[in-house]
Amino acid sequence: MKPATIRDVARRADVSVASVSRVLTGAGAVTDATRKRVMEAVEALQYVPHSGARSLSTSKTNTVGVILPDLFGEYFSELIRGMDLAARALGFHLIVSSSHDDAEEASAAIRSMRGRVDGLIVLSPHLGAANLAASLAGRLPILLMNGGADAGRPSIVVDNHGGAVAAVEHLISTGRRRIVHVAGPTGNLEAEARLAGYLEAMAAAGLPTTVVEGAFTKASGHEAGGKIAAMSPRPDAVFAANDNMAIGAMLALQEAGVRVPEDMAIVGFDDVPLAGLVHPGLTTLRINIAEMGRRALERLVSHIQSAGAADADAACEVVRPELVVRPSTTPATQTRASRASAATAVPHSQGENP
Repeated sequence: MKPATIRDVARRADVSVASVSRVLTGAGAVTDATRKRVMEAVEALQYVPHSGARSLSTSKTNTVGVILPDLFGEYFSELIRGMDLAARALGFHLIVSSSHDDAEEASAAIRSMRGRVDGLIVLSPHLGAANLAASLAGRLPILLMNGGADAGRPSIVVDNHGGAVAAVEHLISTGRRRIVHVAGPTGNLEAEARLAGYLEAMAAAGLPTTVVEGAFTKASGHEAGGKIAAMSPRPDAVFAANDNMAIGAMLALQEAGVRVPEDMAIVGFDDVPLAGLVHPGLTTLRINIAEMGRRALERLVSHIQSAGAADADAACEVVRPELVVRPSTTPATQTRASRASAATAVPHSQGENP
């Protein structure tokens, strides 16, 4: 059987096509009796409104475009999860595309979404790419995330600098003094802010700095961890610019016989789900990633619905990371005491009471 059309619904309900449209879109007044007949006809015919036709008549698609620098990894999957939950709750759909951290690909993705979405969320840790995205969007409502803060446009950014300072201050409070930073990629605004926070906190404590390059991947963290294990004198702590690199570095250090946290403490950034599952659990700066995605989607939808209003949302919202302390940064005094206690402990003979 052919799918039912809006005319079939109108014929069965004995009303005009316009009345069916008003009932289904909520645009315009109809009587309760008319609404009841239309909905009974819709259910009986299993009618599904054609989204393309609806969008032509209303100029709305109820779809949001999301452009991310990458689709791989726990951070982006958590972000999309939060957006998707909010979108479903608000009756919107998502179209997700990756720019592969490239301005030209981001431009192509934005052009391909024009006419298909009511608004855009663009996450770009590169200021030039974020500005380009904003210019290409034209009048399309857009929300920028992370490095793409822009005066006059709704945006959400993480306090990367403040989070990095908190990470270093925590390591210093545990007795560590030779703290090395595994940095994110050059040109990435988030990585640069976290590096600046590390340098500032170390300078404030009068401590020397050591920076090892990374790329926000576990592989780059693993490579950095191997370099750190071979340093002389060896550092006693690592602050990695994200959890992926922290986890990779931890694995490399353990492979080299360096104990975490006894010989070296480690702090990450983001609090991806894996951070609490590795051994030892990773101390990190928590960003509620899914919640940030939810918030971004809700703000964009609000912006779409109030487009053109004088009081439309154009604020830059700052997300403050929260320090989550786990065993990877047990204080140095405690680890030394536990080693001393283990060395002096006298084993009990079998059957002897302790």
